[in-house]
Amino acid sequence: MSASKPFPPLKNDLILRAARGEKTERAPVWVMRQAGRYLPEFRAERVENDFFKICRTPELATKVTLQPIDRYAGLLDASIIFSDILVVPQAMGMTVEMIPGKGPHFPDPLVLPQDMTTKLKEKVDVQKELQYVFDAITMTRHELDGRVPLIGFVGAPWTLMAYMIEGGGSKTLSKAKEWLFKYPKASQELLGRITDVCIDFLVGQVRAGAQMLQVFDSWGGELSPQDFDLFSLPYLTQIAKRVKAELGSEAVPMTVFAKGSWYALDQLSDIGYDAVSLDWTHTPESAKAITKGRVTLQGNMDPNVLFGGDEAIIAAVEKMVRGFGSTERYIANLGHGILPTVPVEAMELFLKTVHRVGLEVAAESADKQ
Repeated sequence: MSASKPFPPLKNDLILRAARGEKTERAPVWVMRQAGRYLPEFRAERVENDFFKICRTPELATKVTLQPIDRYAGLLDASIIFSDILVVPQAMGMTVEMIPGKGPHFPDPLVLPQDMTTKLKEKVDVQKELQYVFDAITMTRHELDGRVPLIGFVGAPWTLMAYMIEGGGSKTLSKAKEWLFKYPKASQELLGRITDVCIDFLVGQVRAGAQMLQVFDSWGGELSPQDFDLFSLPYLTQIAKRVKAELGSEAVPMTVFAKGSWYALDQLSDIGYDAVSLDWTHTPESAKAITKGRVTLQGNMDPNVLFGGDEAIIAAVEKMVRGFGSTERYIANLGHGILPTVPVEAMELFLKTVHRVGLEVAAESADKQ
């Protein structure tokens, strides 16, 4: 499907306005991993198709992206393209498998710096290697029919580097951190190469139809503040600045999410992103005090609250939305991705409560003026 065919007009731009810092009538809401394993319709799709087959087949990726939008009609203010952060290492020449019950697995990870020469492509043609993502984005934009904006995304360089060296998930990241301390120059070279691919990928996603972007540094909090300054922050900064420079007037709002990097909130608010997504280790009061209105804040309910029953969900949403406010520089979300065993009814209650409380807070605010 060609991106040159005009996209349907957007009917709900709430999240785009919030990200740009404009006043909103209520807080927009979406959920990280909203198209995924907690949905029975997604699990049914996975019985028939391998995870990366869904990612690589635009029709399937579109279908899965739309599942939560259809199920929670009128309750979500954004869709996020169904893909995976590890398509970038795949594009760079590495094999990544998704093993049921275990997660991602690299059969041949990077072990020594010289592996960058033998295991990675010298130059990555992102347009060729990741065209399937661009096609899925274009197709999804048309299928959404303007109901909500479409978010594109990428993994942050440090998080991707860690996967590429660890060969999958890790509790200690000891292999990846060994690189940082033993081979700092090689680490920075690898981070730079990943950054270049991420930038081309994000630019391509916008040109294919993405209306907002998010950068996920899922393992940012595994770094000390000093190491975050050396091995994550400079590359996150490059991504925001270079993507916006390359897109120029086509630029879209960008969000950064560095999970666990609570110490970096002030810096993350100053490097070119429109929004900063927060995990549950922040309070609304402290986050607002640190950011001082420089960025839109997104988040940040602990996903495990969704297992706590109706009263717990309602209480947590009340506290969150009232704490962050509903009409200025705020996007409601979880503090990380929704977990695979969350009941669909819990997600629905979360979304409905965000809407209700958001409208109440907006009305109370209007009454005071």
